[in-house]
Amino acid sequence: MNAPTTTNYNFLDDGINPLLTTQVYTTSPPTSSPNITVTQPPSPVAQQTPPPQTTNKTTFSPSITSSTQQPTPTTQTTTLSTQTTPTISSPPTQTPISPPAPHSPQMTTRAQHGIFKPRKLFNLHTSTHQSISPLPTNPIDALKDHNWKMAMKDEYDALIENKTWELVLRPSNANVIRSLWIFRHKKKSDGSFERYKARLVGNGANQQSGVDCGETFSPVVKPATIRTVLSIALSKSWCLHQLDVKNAFLHGNLDETVYMHQPPGFRDPQYPEHVCLLKKSLYGLKQAPRAWYQRFTDYVAKLGFSHSISDHSLFIYHHGNDTAYILLYVDDIILTASSDALRDTIMSQLSSKFAMKDLGPLSYFLGISVTKHTGMSSCKSSPTPVDTKAKLSGSSGNPYHDPTEYRSLAGALQYLTFTRPDISYIVQQVCLFMHDPKTQHMSALKRIIRYIHGTLDFGLHLYPSSVSKLVSYTDADWTGCLDTRRSTSGYCVYLGDNLISWSAKRQHTLSRSNAEAE
Repeated sequence: MNAPTTTNYNFLDDGINPLLTTQVYTTSPPTSSPNITVTQPPSPVAQQTPPPQTTNKTTFSPSITSSTQQPTPTTQTTTLSTQTTPTISSPPTQTPISPPAPHSPQMTTRAQHGIFKPRKLFNLHTSTHQSISPLPTNPIDALKDHNWKMAMKDEYDALIENKTWELVLRPSNANVIRSLWIFRHKKKSDGSFERYKARLVGNGANQQSGVDCGETFSPVVKPATIRTVLSIALSKSWCLHQLDVKNAFLHGNLDETVYMHQPPGFRDPQYPEHVCLLKKSLYGLKQAPRAWYQRFTDYVAKLGFSHSISDHSLFIYHHGNDTAYILLYVDDIILTASSDALRDTIMSQLSSKFAMKDLGPLSYFLGISVTKHTGMSSCKSSPTPVDTKAKLSGSSGNPYHDPTEYRSLAGALQYLTFTRPDISYIVQQVCLFMHDPKTQHMSALKRIIRYIHGTLDFGLHLYPSSVSKLVSYTDADWTGCLDTRRSTSGYCVYLGDNLISWSAKRQHTLSRSNAEAE
């Protein structure tokens, strides 16, 4: 029998809220110095009348300052107290100074000569800026902080409202995965702090294939498909709209039986030994991306969409003169339609099924943010990305001292080729040697970076043009690879006047002639 779930959080307060401790400060009277008779000539300082000595405690606030306050920590009182330090003045008459003992040197203080050093005061200024709670390292520390506790509570309530699981007795010999909390600071587009985000995930590493997970592959839209749809929309003057699905993976339905431990810090007090039988997908599960994709595909199919044969993340709607396209990349959606009414109808139907955020007209989608971490921000730019005379080889040169750095930079350049077809060939060349990079390979990689440094304003532009013509250009070298003697092929495809696809890749087989290579 399934046990009811609960949203009572009273059990979270048992021994888990932090104790508020207050450090209190007071001052102690100065240590008395030995009696020393001093002969001092009359001076304006010496003739000053000392203030009366007092032992009464005075409570001070940020509006009260005193040059004689010297606080030291204590826990005896609840106020900040200070004692007035008496000023030492010399007697009006001159008295001979006794000679010091051989083993008892005399002590001379500033106060005896009327020298007083200013005391440093507390900085009692209170800032009105709210400090940001740091990222916790575990759920216990998070629950001690009010901000993170509220973020965890919001996530837990959303999962309960979504009916993500139900509590059941733990079956014998069942594989039960762990539940984990992930914390991060969510920031705005300008980098400023927005809110605290706590995400409950399942530890998919503990899942067993064939037991609690099956097929895990989930298709994503191809870059060439995105550029093709953008070109069509521009040529027909259709409006492009962008949508974002909130908690996309939580919408997927599970076909497998998955058990998970109750979330840390949110164990049901009535059923502490029960486990969660997942009814819907959860972040961290191996099949979560595929479950979401299948849920979305099934719903848009009911609306009359069908996926493209060449790209299963492109959904096409045709009904009379009405046409619409949907591009799905995980939880990001691009929607374009032949009329505003059709687009608004589709958006309304999608919003009724999934929690979605309307981002308005398309302005930023799968953008690439490039940060230079090579120390070459002030390097001399290169006019070309590659040296056309020399060929790279895997057998010549000395090994590069930091292969990890080489692989990191080569991988970053691969993402940059999504919008920079001019570096596709040389990036493909340097990526061939990621397993064992040499110094000459790193020199070729740095040349690419110097070329990018001088062409930061370069980009791929799409213009309204006819989409009735598809033109492809291709070329290949012959035995260009010095190690395998295989050829390298390259091609680019234009839809009208817009470049939509390109590639540079080493061929899989040997070619006996230049004509065969091409």
